[in-house]
Amino acid sequence: MTVLKTKIGRRSFLKTSAAAGGGLMISFSWLASCSTKPEKEALQMPKEWFEMNSYLKIGENGIVTVRVPNPEFGQNLKTSMPMIVADELDTDWKNVISEQAPFDTDKYVRQLSGGSQSIRQTWKSLRLAGATARHVLKQAAANAWQVPLNEITTANGQLMHQASERSASYGEMAAAAAQIEAPEEVTLKTPQEYNIIGTSKKNVDAAKIVTGQPMFGVDIKTEGMAYAMIVHPPAFGMKLKSFDQSSVQDLPGIQDVFAFKTFEDGYERNYFDTNTHNEMVAIVGNSTWEVMQAKKALKVEWEAFGTHSHTMDMFGRKVDITIPGGLESSNSHLADMHAKASKPGTELRKDGNPGQAFEEAETIIERTYSAPYLAHNTMEPMNCYADVKSDFALIRGPIQAPEFIEKSIAARLRLPLEKVDIQMERMGGGFGRRAYGHYMVEAAVISQQMKKPVKLMYTREDDMTYGIYRPTYTATYRAALDKDNNLIGWHVKGGGIPESPLGRGAANRFPAGAIDNYLAEEWALDSNITIGAFRAPRSNFLAGAEQSFMDEIAEAAGKDPIAFRLELLNRAKNDPVGKTNDYEVDRLIDVLELVRDKSDWGNPKPGVSRGVSAYFCHNSYAAHVVDVKVERGRPVVEKVTCAMDCGIVVNPDAAANMAEGAIIDGIGNALFGEMKFNNGVPEKSNFDQYRMIRHAEAPKEIDVHFVQNEIDPTGMGEPPFPPVFAALANAIYGATNKRLYQQPFLGEEVKLG
Repeated sequence: MTVLKTKIGRRSFLKTSAAAGGGLMISFSWLASCSTKPEKEALQMPKEWFEMNSYLKIGENGIVTVRVPNPEFGQNLKTSMPMIVADELDTDWKNVISEQAPFDTDKYVRQLSGGSQSIRQTWKSLRLAGATARHVLKQAAANAWQVPLNEITTANGQLMHQASERSASYGEMAAAAAQIEAPEEVTLKTPQEYNIIGTSKKNVDAAKIVTGQPMFGVDIKTEGMAYAMIVHPPAFGMKLKSFDQSSVQDLPGIQDVFAFKTFEDGYERNYFDTNTHNEMVAIVGNSTWEVMQAKKALKVEWEAFGTHSHTMDMFGRKVDITIPGGLESSNSHLADMHAKASKPGTELRKDGNPGQAFEEAETIIERTYSAPYLAHNTMEPMNCYADVKSDFALIRGPIQAPEFIEKSIAARLRLPLEKVDIQMERMGGGFGRRAYGHYMVEAAVISQQMKKPVKLMYTREDDMTYGIYRPTYTATYRAALDKDNNLIGWHVKGGGIPESPLGRGAANRFPAGAIDNYLAEEWALDSNITIGAFRAPRSNFLAGAEQSFMDEIAEAAGKDPIAFRLELLNRAKNDPVGKTNDYEVDRLIDVLELVRDKSDWGNPKPGVSRGVSAYFCHNSYAAHVVDVKVERGRPVVEKVTCAMDCGIVVNPDAAANMAEGAIIDGIGNALFGEMKFNNGVPEKSNFDQYRMIRHAEAPKEIDVHFVQNEIDPTGMGEPPFPPVFAALANAIYGATNKRLYQQPFLGEEVKLG
């Protein structure tokens, strides 16, 4: 039994209004309902809603609306979060409606989708919301029937008192319950009592998505709205010199053309304000087509900028960022990285005496791995609707981190924070890209200038050539084996532009803790190319490199790859080295053993080669076995077996979908993903140049399994992504006898074998 204080998000449980008019906030339909089987009696819209707390309201007919605090971008929050609330509320899932909550961090605590933290960070708040509502419903029934509270039971939206044989629906008691203050603490269900959590529910937006109904930010359209696009510098390292407004001002439908700065000079940016092209030109007109034509015709001059710096607020830590001048190229980046990597790095962790271990080693293995910049390429390009008045700004758009960009918008418009209202629209993809909401500031500035509502639209080319990119990385690994092929020394030195992949605790992950002599070093190079979070930041490179190297060591030692990893993990479990190991040994063992058993590791199919990989990141554990054939020089992924430990799985179908998506995305990026720069210019600007995985190249089968435990949910969206890079590389090695050290493994022209 778990008892929680309602101090968590206490404002969420303070009532400001007990009732709301029926049908005013949403229009009910089965397309919005969480049920997959419409039932005639539930089609009636409530005449009146009763607010239980900020997370939910109940209609007089028992329909429950659950407000989803975090923004949705395909991770199924609009289904999974209501499931958690509904289970603690003890109501019938068919009577639950999902609704995006307003942006209000006083009530909802954390309204950020990123880092695979949405469910993990809101798990207790959501349960508390449901349990608190159930408590006041029970209290209302106890008051009405004059019976002890502890004799009231609930099930499927019904209140019962066995001794008096009385019962009532939640709808019947909702009005009275809405008048009762939330208790100081409530008792939560045990995992054994869950009725909805742990069962598979269909995505509540699935019907809208497949029928193309307007629901994304890009679909917004209002009366009198203008359309805006931006012209940004053609190369990183350049800034605006001048533009000729007369070149387009007379074109059909063009309302205005003007230059603007996203952030004012001297503004202290926060972590998600990353933006290199601060000054650009806005074109505003009557239609997207007309603005696009003007954008092509506009005459603009650009010039190189010099090295400069600014201070950023990194979650309360002030950091000076240097932006070097110059037009950078990938070829010179590679040379600079190799030169930097040849020098000593910054020591992150040292156990034992690595130098002596390598001197005494019987065998030393050294390999260098590298990976290029990657572009996010969300299916829905960046966009934002803004309606800025003299004293109020309405901002509607797809955004992962509204709390951070709200501050930047308010500062840029010179409005009080409470005068900026951000409405979160469903996102057509994110992967970290939409944590950086500079496009919202841009839309707000353009609307303020135009004194009318505008919708800012990026073209695909804008999106691909205007950052934010995954950094480019490299890492050199060295392993020392003794005469009995025991791993006695490990040295990793990793770096990148402009960050190291080994930061933020990564140096303390496995195999740290399992090797007596261990050294991790890092380095970084400044750059003016904008980078940012990309699905499983840093881990998306590190896992591929480390787990590929692990496979090569196992081969050199004459050991089975899974047995070799388990041998090291058992050392870390029974006799750990160091005290700051950033992983739970048993959970990593569990996923390795599960994937070994589910893939029937010891019995591969004839003609199929296999590769394994396991990694911990974002609080969860993932292991994959990839089965590959190579046909005409191209890999054919026959099957991926996946084992995950992400704690309690709220919605198994949704979780499996996330793992499948991450695996396909990872294979695509491993084989094809690459962005290069030449004199500051991104060499690819659209999908005819930037190669993505195609349907025919996806795995023929993906088999996902979850470790069963009662650990609170950890992370799901990102952890399955990093290890698939190495599992694929290791499988391809089995088929071709060629190790892969540089991503992408394939591209359009490369043949394997």
